[in-house]
Amino acid sequence: MKQIFIHSEYIKLDQFLKLADCVSTGGMAKELLAEGAVLVNDEKEERRGRKLVPGDIVKVEDCGTFQVAAQ
Repeated sequence: MKQIFIHSEYIKLDQFLKLADCVSTGGMAKELLAEGAVLVNDEKEERRGRKLVPGDIVKVEDCGTFQVAAQ
């Protein structure tokens, strides 16, 4: 599991997917979420604006598993 460090209280899921190098654009993030390829804390997530906080676990099909970490 790879840790992705954030510098704020939270990060939106679409921004996180870009930071984790799973997608390069917001449109790609929207597609990935619509396909059901993203789990947040083992629950399917489709909302691009979902706020992630340190400790959340994000699993992305064909990309990996990531943990949100505070810096």
